[in-house]
Amino acid sequence: PQPGDLIEIDRPLYQHWALYVGDGYVINVTPVDEGAPSLSVSTTSIFTRKAKVKKQPLKEVVGNNKWRVNNKYDRSRTPRPVEEIIRSAEHWIDREVSYDVLGSNCEHFVTMLRYGEPLSEQVSDTRKAVIGTTAAVGGVILAGL
Repeated sequence: PQPGDLIEIDRPLYQHWALYVGDGYVINVTPVDEGAPSLSVSTTSIFTRKAKVKKQPLKEVVGNNKWRVNNKYDRSRTPRPVEEIIRSAEHWIDREVSYDVLGSNCEHFVTMLRYGEPLSEQVSDTRKAVIGTTAAVGGVILAGL
């Protein structure tokens, strides 16, 4: 990876995102209540309200999970200059931030750093699935009346 790249990490229930800053390190958002840095996932860690921004070795954050460079929004957004991305990312190290799986998650955080705006396809996909399921259930209920 190159400095400023978005790193997508496959977790059991979701994708975790980090920003590569060079020399084998990433900056990422981790739940405040987790002892181990992003290696395990639980329902409470996904929905926690507070998170901490950490600079950690990529290998430590990834653990045994698969990962890839995924600058997927480059097709539709212009990345900020690398120096600006890194400077902004380092400003957040060791700070506590609000965390909301739907509105302010790890993907939102790293895309804000890279592009200057928070983006998350996995949230959009989740919302579509919930709306589709709700509509289907509503249709079944109405059909039964």
